[in-house]
Formats: sequence, structure tokens, C-alpha cells
Amino acid sequence: MFACRSILPAAVALTVLCGAGRAGAAGVFTLSSADFKDGERLALKNAGNNKANPNCIGENISPALNWSNPPDGTRSYALLMIDPEGRQGAGVIHWVAYGIPVSVSGFAEGEVSGPSDKYVGGVGTAKLTHYTGPCTPSGTAPHHYTFTLIATDLDPKALQPGLTREDLFKALEGHAKQATGLIGTFSRP
Repeated sequence: MFACRSILPAAVALTVLCGAGRAGAAGVFTLSSADFKDGERLALKNAGNNKANPNCIGENISPALNWSNPPDGTRSYALLMIDPEGRQGAGVIHWVAYGIPVSVSGFAEGEVSGPSDKYVGGVGTAKLTHYTGPCTPSGTAPHHYTFTLIATDLDPKALQPGLTREDLFKALEGHAKQATGLIGTFSRP
């Protein structure tokens, strides 16, 4: 129940931020992965590998992500990965990326495990500018890792590096066209 209460406000905020944009004529704007289906468990290799944190038991290999059918007028994308249950419900921002050119339609497995010239790196909770995998504490229920892709009308070079999620949301006000998402779960085996 607690998880639902923490996810709902974020979903409402994202809906307000992105408005009720319509998908282009080609179909519905979607985000998918060849590595996991919506609502399924992320692989152990996708978990974080911070040796200073005993909960990070993976290899920090980012899953493959692909998207299609952006709304008309899309010039760039922003992509976030958030664990709303992390830090006892305060949430963990695992990845903030933006300035992804409209010509990019996905990232291969492992491609964003470090900095890339395909996106501008924002700053997550761990102060890193690239994908940071799950580090779910032992003995907890699976956490929900929400990947949110936002289509924007901004030039890919419009925003400076190092924005937080909150800074990014402010910068996207009036520029977000539509959002789509994908949820992977993870808990320690």
C-alpha cells in the first residue's frame, strides 16, 4: 500500500507535466526492452556494483531500451530511472538523461552504463551522470524501477549538463509533449 501512495503522486505530476499530448499518426508512443517485459524482474547483471554498498550485487549493465512512435514535433527525449520505494519511500533517482536526439530510438544493453555522447547526463541520487543499477536492501519486497521517457520539443543541446530530476522537470515545463514508461522490478536473490 505504501508503494502505491508514493508512486501515485509521481504519476500525477508526470501527467500534469506532460499534458495529454497525442501520439503521431504512426501509433502509440512506447518504451520497451528486449531484456525484460513491463512489470518483470531485472536481471542480476542490471543491478548496481558499488563495492562500498553491500546491497549492490550486480554488474551495473544497463538493460537495452527502445522506443517508437514519438509524437509529432518531438526534437529530443529525456529518460529517467527512479525507484520510488528506495530510501524508505523517499525514492532514489538512478539515472537522469536528456538531450537525446530524436534520431536515437534506443540504447543497446550496457551502452549507458557509463557516459555517452548520445545524451546529456543529469545527476541522480548517487551524483553520477549515467545509469546506476538497483541496490535493493536484503529482506525487502521487490522495488519498482520506473523508466520514464519524455518526448520534448527542445533542441538536444538546449539544457546544460548536471540537472537534477527537479531541475529537469522545471526546464521541461511547456516543452514536454508526451511520456511513456516501463517498470522493472528487483530484489536481492
